[in-house]
Amino acid sequence: MKIQLRSLQSRPVDRDKLKQVLEAAAGQLGTTLDSLSVALVDDARISRLNRQLLERCGPTDVIAFEAEQDAEGSSGEIIISVQTAQRQAQQYGHSLIEELCLLAIHGLLHVMGYEDQTEAGRAEMERIQESLMDEVGPQP
Repeated sequence: MKIQLRSLQSRPVDRDKLKQVLEAAAGQLGTTLDSLSVALVDDARISRLNRQLLERCGPTDVIAFEAEQDAEGSSGEIIISVQTAQRQAQQYGHSLIEELCLLAIHGLLHVMGYEDQTEAGRAEMERIQESLMDEVGPQP
């Protein structure tokens, strides 16, 4: 799977680690994705996208789009707000890279078709996320 990771915001981020975790998580999940686009943005940009694409107000931590098949293969997209991730990392007492990896894995699950709109779906995604973070996430 080819991963294109772009940072469209100003905070320094360990992009290599994030890409490594996504590759390992995709391998564990057995994804058949050909490509994955990941954009790291600020709250202003994700707020605009949240309003335009999902008709929701304000920033969110991650927006992901289920994989689509086209002539070049299957591809998905994940957009993560680094500002929101930083706030959440502080709130939960872990590093920014840990939060970014968790959000990237969450986004990857959405790309693969997992949903968290129901309690059962949310519980399944949380279980898989925790397992993947234990297996492939950043180690303290």
